[in-house]
Amino acid sequence: MSAPRQRCPICRKPARLRDSWFPFCSQRCRTQDLANWATGTYSIPAPASEADEHLEPGVSFKEREADG
Repeated sequence: MSAPRQRCPICRKPARLRDSWFPFCSQRCRTQDLANWATGTYSIPAPASEADEHLEPGVSFKEREADG
């Protein structure tokens, strides 16, 4: 029985374990994944903190600072 094939999370092409950019299929896909994190396309949700509960919905931090 052969090992299950791993797929690139970006383009879904087969990815090889022995490649230096694993789990991606290429350096291009690896770079695209990094760009997705850097631009905020990906994010990790965090639980709301006590400070977040006091924020008004729809009001930005800068607007709150200006109201002082």
